[in-house]
Amino acid sequence: MKTAFPNIKKGSIDTLQINIGYKCNQACKHCHVNSSPSRTEMMSEEIIDLIPKIINKFNIKTLDITGGAPEMNPYFRKLVLSLRNQTINIIDRCNLTIFFEKGHEDLPTFLAKNKVIITASLPCYEKENVEKQRGSGVFEKSINAIKILNELGYGKTDTGLELNLVYNPINPTLPPPQEKLEIDYKKVLYEKYNLIFNNLYTITNMPINRYADFLKMTGELEKYFELLA
Repeated sequence: MKTAFPNIKKGSIDTLQINIGYKCNQACKHCHVNSSPSRTEMMSEEIIDLIPKIINKFNIKTLDITGGAPEMNPYFRKLVLSLRNQTINIIDRCNLTIFFEKGHEDLPTFLAKNKVIITASLPCYEKENVEKQRGSGVFEKSINAIKILNELGYGKTDTGLELNLVYNPINPTLPPPQEKLEIDYKKVLYEKYNLIFNNLYTITNMPINRYADFLKMTGELEKYFELLA
């Protein structure tokens, strides 16, 4: 089948992204894997134990751990600790509110102690927009979570603790230029809440699963596909 896409050539693999579970303490409208508190699917300990072997075999430089809320997998911490003696960047795709769930209160300290890079969802710097997408109370918890991380040294240039935030559109639109939006985020979060972070990443919502259902319900699905094309 002919397409307008350019030829794609396979390169070497230096980043391994793994989804270790669909269970999440949130149920965001944009979620393309339908994560929620009711999901039970988790990567088993047997498979988790294979990850360090794969990293060694293929000389992986970065392990990107996602979910759901990846920290809700009971073997999340075991995986991080198993890689302590390896030269590898570990990224935790964190939703920030997980810090306030029972049994996860010490998670920020654990992540800091093990130099885990935190790439955290914050789809806007305005409360109304965040809670429209992610639920009531999420914005305040997210702000408090970043405060905790800043106190531990995250976001500061001389600590080696990297905190990145992730923006994705509230509405069925494409994200604005990443560099410009990062400036706005840093200005607003610092001036209003005295918060700092390293980088902002913008992502485009995937029109599948829960987000596709949302687009169908609002009559925007076909229009959004045209926009992506």
